Amino acid sequence: MQKIKMPIMKKNRIKNYLIAGCLVLAPLWVTVTLITYLIEKFDHVMTLVPTAYRPETLIGFRIPGLGLLIVLLLVFFTGMLVTNFIGKYLVGLGEALLARIPLVRSIYASVQQILSTMFKPSGQSFRKVVMIEYPRKETWTMAFLTGYGMPEINEVVGEELVTVFVPTTPNPTGGYLLFVPKKDVKELSISVDAALKFIISLGVILPKEKTKSLR
Repeated sequence: MQKIKMPIMKKNRIKNYLIAGCLVLAPLWVTVTLITYLIEKFDHVMTLVPTAYRPETLIGFRIPGLGLLIVLLLVFFTGMLVTNFIGKYLVGLGEALLARIPLVRSIYASVQQILSTMFKPSGQSFRKVVMIEYPRKETWTMAFLTGYGMPEINEVVGEELVTVFVPTTPNPTGGYLLFVPKKDVKELSISVDAALKFIISLGVILPKEKTKSLR
């Protein structure tokens, strides 16, 4: 019996070692790959700089991540500029100019409104994780509360609705916008980050959930 068990034990040990190695190296590889991809994408900003002033010309070699640093500095100083009186005035002039261009004004206004709603400290978009019965009764789906519906729709339907975004998995950037009766929505006391991890991991990474009625 010993001669039969020994190879099985060694096989299981090798399998465990391989799994343990994958659990350490796979996340590291994905992280490095994503960071490298972002750095390379942002480094394309350097193509806007005249060739004579690029690092390859001045010091003889390329500096990885320089494009990302320039973008971050640009965003930072733009934020500093638009938070004072003169900056707000200049932004107002720029927006007034864009408002005169038919197609551009529609795109710019839509993107600005979405970002303002999402990042406004007092806003509620994507700040609550909820559960709804979807796509059928007794089948529950995790979603994000994005708003409290539209008065016109509430009047037509005859009850108060809320708008929720149901993300797809494992890619949460796509999904569906649904109007759901407020009374049928269950709020979860978990963070948006925890919910996104749960969705991306196909339900493997479990957050601590505690349902409560939506106020």
